[in-house]
Amino acid sequence: MKKIVYLCVLTSLMISCKDKTSETKVDTEPSTEKVIDVTTSAYPENITKVFAAHGGLDAWNEMATLEFSVEKPGGYEITTTDLKDRYALIEMPKHTIGFDGEVLWMKNRDKSNYDGNPKFYYNLMFYFYAMPFVLADDGIMYAEAEPLVFEGKTYPGIQISYKNGVGASSDDEYVLYYDADSYKMAWLAYTVTFGNEKSTKFSYINYNNWQEVEGITLPETMVWYNVENNQPTTVKSEIKFVSPMMTTVKMDSRVYGRPEGGEIIQ
Repeated sequence: MKKIVYLCVLTSLMISCKDKTSETKVDTEPSTEKVIDVTTSAYPENITKVFAAHGGLDAWNEMATLEFSVEKPGGYEITTTDLKDRYALIEMPKHTIGFDGEVLWMKNRDKSNYDGNPKFYYNLMFYFYAMPFVLADDGIMYAEAEPLVFEGKTYPGIQISYKNGVGASSDDEYVLYYDADSYKMAWLAYTVTFGNEKSTKFSYINYNNWQEVEGITLPETMVWYNVENNQPTTVKSEIKFVSPMMTTVKMDSRVYGRPEGGEIIQ
């Protein structure tokens, strides 16, 4: 009798385990729901492909600090930027400009005057260098632009404009032109309206020489062109970037702070 009871209990347990196994198999069936890439879903398809061709927004957004240098008469100009808060430090042979998020400052290394506008310049080269990723900033509006035809090749265009109050001059306009095959950025057309009325005159930069920094494709050179009838014509000037560095490490904010003797720029 005891054997019969034991067999009945054992049989019941086996049936129960079988049922649970069957239920588990149903629960673990793969989901067929579509996964949405939240990072890029807010952007038009064409500029999303441009971001991807340069390493992708996910990789860019992981970075915290960017540094690069440009050779200048008398030495190098070294630009360091906090990619999250956009703090800036520009160390020149004779001058240093910094922005700590609240105060823009400048300090002279000698008695020479700075030949330029610190308010206009402090993030200018960073903005050009960090293309196309800075075109993912908040407050940007995208539209199709007429393609650029240069030396028989056609480059599709993306018009970039800004909502009112965004940036130092929300009237600035940009057009990014990209290679139709690789989706890499090829040209940037831009207007400068800083402190003036809205401009309709475009300047052109050619991007055709790239280097990879921590998986991100950034320019090694940028070439400005002469312009006629709002179209690029011949080479005007060139800038080469050296010693680029990107890191996920956020620098101490005091690096960007005004030093003793630094003049506040109003």
